[in-house]
Amino acid sequence: MNSPEDSAPVSPHPHEHGEDRPDLSSTHVTHVREDVAMAGRCANVHLPTGRTCTLPERHSGSCAFVEPEDAQGVAVH
Repeated sequence: MNSPEDSAPVSPHPHEHGEDRPDLSSTHVTHVREDVAMAGRCANVHLPTGRTCTLPERHSGSCAFVEPEDAQGVAVH
């Protein structure tokens, strides 16, 4: 015989009932060129190609990646 606990509904989203979501910032890995970021640019790096986004920091939409040599032109030295 099943107990009432066994038939309790299971939520596919454990944090959907007003609970605070855990801080996931430490698990999100980003790769940023610090020299480009210091110039106020996004500086996210596309790892497979090594290209860097030179759009303004916190831009909306997708990144626009340029070759590493092109990103060097906006980098702070």
